[in-house]
Amino acid sequence: MESESSSSAASVSGSPTQTEADLSRHMLELEEDDDLEVFSKDATLTDASSFSASMPMSPASMINQYKLEEQDIKDVFITVDCPESHVTSIETFVTYRVITKTTRSEFDSSEYEVRRRYQDFLWLKGKLEEAHPTLIINPLPEKFVMKGMMERFNDGFIETRRKALQKFVNRIADHPILSFNEDFKVFLTAQAWELASRKKQGPGLLSRMGETVRAVAASVRGVQNRAEEFTAMNDYVETFGQKMGMLDKIAQRIVKEQKEYLEGMKECGPVYTLWSGSEDQLVEPLKAIAGCIDNCCKVTEEQVAGLSENQVPILHEYVLCAETLKAVLRRRDNIQAEYESKVDALANKKADKENLKEEIGRLEDKVECANNTLKVDWERWKRNMQGDVKSAFVDMADTNMNYYKKRLAIWESFLTSQKTDVHLEKDTDS
Repeated sequence: MESESSSSAASVSGSPTQTEADLSRHMLELEEDDDLEVFSKDATLTDASSFSASMPMSPASMINQYKLEEQDIKDVFITVDCPESHVTSIETFVTYRVITKTTRSEFDSSEYEVRRRYQDFLWLKGKLEEAHPTLIINPLPEKFVMKGMMERFNDGFIETRRKALQKFVNRIADHPILSFNEDFKVFLTAQAWELASRKKQGPGLLSRMGETVRAVAASVRGVQNRAEEFTAMNDYVETFGQKMGMLDKIAQRIVKEQKEYLEGMKECGPVYTLWSGSEDQLVEPLKAIAGCIDNCCKVTEEQVAGLSENQVPILHEYVLCAETLKAVLRRRDNIQAEYESKVDALANKKADKENLKEEIGRLEDKVECANNTLKVDWERWKRNMQGDVKSAFVDMADTNMNYYKKRLAIWESFLTSQKTDVHLEKDTDS
């Protein structure tokens, strides 16, 4: 009996994949050639939760069934636009138009147009996590904006959220497994009343409570034989979250300081204009300086808007991604912990031996599928992340250089005009 138990447990910890030597070393290792391929298609993704409880096939068979050939042509295009504010006696909320164009045969039409609010996107994310617990689903933008950044219902916040929601659904559409999820199809195609009906078909309260109790029990028990590669993933995510959190705070501080600098410049310009009224000999130079400051203000406004709308959201998204990854790794650990508890029960003869053996076999397959799914999606996510972060840093460098060149050109133009005026005065005097 003990030999059976130990051999079953060993099948979890003894993964055939070689452990990654040092994931932290590759935190932001951005190769020149292949890291810019943001939406790569992996051909071996699968998910244990999408299979029936009986698990009639081996993990290898199920993985082969779900192998997908790489797609060079995208077949689902989604646009999120036209936000509209709605005010009722109970609440105020914003809806977004979601337009889907597709060539997939499982859709009844080639184009759909629906309106969705934030809580609908939240429902979709929850359903995807429920159906695919060890796939990495990109985070949604936060429900409430960070204090001091912007008001919840102003145009800037709504536009930033719209971009984030569009990115969220298109990441799902680009995924070789998530894009075929039935709830995703319903989200894209169903009218509001149909979606509301679909939401009511979720698992009952007792079922949800049972799942929660099992998850809590598994987390309390912990994993006894976690493979080294998943421990390395945990370490990577912890370090990644800390670094992205630090970059996020620095980026927000830069935006705040740039806004303060902009306000100072706006106050400075009128001073030169007033000064020109009391200095007959300096009227033109002082007015020219005021004009230069005004032009610099316009350039700085563009720079602040670019940082707020493009660079900062990307960094903050990956702060949220760190929490998503932690949740995925916890769900994988819970699956393994449930399996290990059954192995222990069999070893201690605490329950019916034959039934336990059958359940252990099913759970062993589930663990193996969860491991394989996470490993493949992990590599896919890392490539996406590296491409996004590299692109954000390069864009930030390019835009900052362009803005500083514009400001430099403004002041160089002023200096040139003053030198020209000096030469003209000398020629006149001579």
